[in-house]
Amino acid sequence: MQLGPYQLRNNVFVAPMAGVTDRPFRQLCKELGAGYAVSEMAASNPRVWASEKTARRINHEGEMEPKAVQIAGADPLLLAEAARFNVDRGAQIIDINMGCPVKKVCNNWCGSALLRDEPLVASLLEAVVAAVDVPVTLKFRTGWDRQHKNALTIARIAEQTGIAMLTLHGRTRADGYSGEAEYDTIAAVKASVRIPVVANGDIDTPEKAAFVLKKTGADAIMIGRAAQGRPWIFREIDHFLRTGQHLLPPTVEEVRQLMSRHLLEHYAFYGDYLGVRTARKHIGWYVKSLEGGEIFRQQMNLIEDCDTQRAAVDAFFHSQHVLGERLQYAPAAHKLAA
Repeated sequence: MQLGPYQLRNNVFVAPMAGVTDRPFRQLCKELGAGYAVSEMAASNPRVWASEKTARRINHEGEMEPKAVQIAGADPLLLAEAARFNVDRGAQIIDINMGCPVKKVCNNWCGSALLRDEPLVASLLEAVVAAVDVPVTLKFRTGWDRQHKNALTIARIAEQTGIAMLTLHGRTRADGYSGEAEYDTIAAVKASVRIPVVANGDIDTPEKAAFVLKKTGADAIMIGRAAQGRPWIFREIDHFLRTGQHLLPPTVEEVRQLMSRHLLEHYAFYGDYLGVRTARKHIGWYVKSLEGGEIFRQQMNLIEDCDTQRAAVDAFFHSQHVLGERLQYAPAAHKLAA
């Protein structure tokens, strides 16, 4: 798939998720088969650009290209300046967030709250596209609520203003993450524009990925929550889409080594104090639905130094060897790793 000057290696993408898709995790997903990844959302307010949190979110040192940064804001001038700021620091693609449903974001008239003001949407997109000479993409939702769905209008505005690619999460802002994704709406958007469209929402198995691509006609799919703790889902879906065959679940030894490397890179990125604490959620996702995983998660959350945490994770995965060479998921979760 082509995005601006970049030939993406496949059409299975990582969704930007605040607090999840930091640089170590994005890099891991790319290494394990994702064709494209976007950073966590960075604010357009220049007062926070020097903050440690924002600096980490836009840190792409050593990351596989293309390097994409997602920005959010409601002021065209500030959003354009944020785009220039990130391009000057290595961003090769700018993604605009009009999809986040979180209250603290929407209360600042950002994220999916913007969908209520179509003229402002046009002004924001025009300002950013004019500000930078890299591809600008848009991630958005089907509307504010079920009574006010305007994805087709937003898509046409985006195409007219020069947006290079659309990613549509098939829910309204009011839906949050509940209910089923609206694949019919994504299909309608795809039929209405000539630029690439990416389908997002509820894609958690290879079969679901194939279904969504066929149902919507989308050029690519984007995976979010299903990748938490299972970054190898990208290679599994890509393999299935290319061959129609399933890959076997990863071996226990592969995941043990992968976890060890992920934790080391995570600690280096965040520092020891914050690293050991922010790693807990990733570890919890990795061990979820594995034998003894919930008990281990509770014990692991009490650990407060990196070396002990990493040793505990290593020992946990060593213990999984008795169940077989490959990871053994509980039935309810097995389809995510199929």
